[in-house]
Amino acid sequence: MQVGVIASVNEARADQFSHRTAIVIDVLRATSTMVAAMKAGASSIVPAETVMEARALFRPGDVLGGERFNRKIAGFELGNSPLDYRKEIVDGKRLVLTTTNGTRAVIKAMRAENVLAGAIVNASACAKAALELRRDIVLLCAGSNDEFAIEDGLCAGFLLDRLDNQCQQGIETDDFGTAMLALYRNRSEHLLETISQGTAGRRLIKLGLGRDVEWCAVRDSDDIVPRLTGDALTKC
Repeated sequence: MQVGVIASVNEARADQFSHRTAIVIDVLRATSTMVAAMKAGASSIVPAETVMEARALFRPGDVLGGERFNRKIAGFELGNSPLDYRKEIVDGKRLVLTTTNGTRAVIKAMRAENVLAGAIVNASACAKAALELRRDIVLLCAGSNDEFAIEDGLCAGFLLDRLDNQCQQGIETDDFGTAMLALYRNRSEHLLETISQGTAGRRLIKLGLGRDVEWCAVRDSDDIVPRLTGDALTKC
C-alpha cells in the first residue's frame, strides 16, 4: 500500500487525492477538536473555509464554533479548544466549524475518495479505518500559518507506524513520510515535550491554553474517527 505525506495544506495538489483515502491532520487543534466534539455527542460537523461561510451555513439549533489566530470568533458559541466541546453543549447537534488551517485542509481534501480526520488522540483507530477502505492513502498535514507544523508531522509518523503495523503487506511511503516516521519513532516517548516546543505549541501555551496542548498530545485516547459524508463529517 502506498502512503503519501503532504507537509502543509498550501503544498497540496488535486492530483495527490485522486482515488485515495485522505487523512487530514491538524493536531493543534482542529482535528483533535472534531474528535472531542463527536465524543461529546455532536451529530455531525460541517467544515467551513471562512467565517462568512460558517455564518451562512448556520441553522437554528446548530452550534457555531471556530477560531482565527487561536482565539474564538466574535459571536460564535465555541472556539477551537477540545475541552470546550462538552456533552451539555453539543450532544445531538450539528456543529458548523471554521478554523485557520484544519477546516481548510478538509475542504482541500474533498477530491479524495474518502476523507478522515486524524489526530494523535485517535491515530490507531484512524489507521484501522483507513485500511478498511482499501485505497492508497495520503496524509495531509494542515500546518500552521501556511507552514509545516511539527505536531502534524509527529502525528503523520504515528499514523505511518500504525498503518505499517496493521497492514499485512506493509506500506511504502515517500521521502517526507520516511522522515516523519523516523521523527515519531525517535520522539514517541516525548510527544508532549516536542509538541510544546513547536511554534504552535509555544503560542498556545503563551495564550494560557497549555491544557489544550496536553489533551491533544495523548496517544489513542479515543477510537472515534470522523469521516466526511457529503459536506459533513460523521462518525466512521
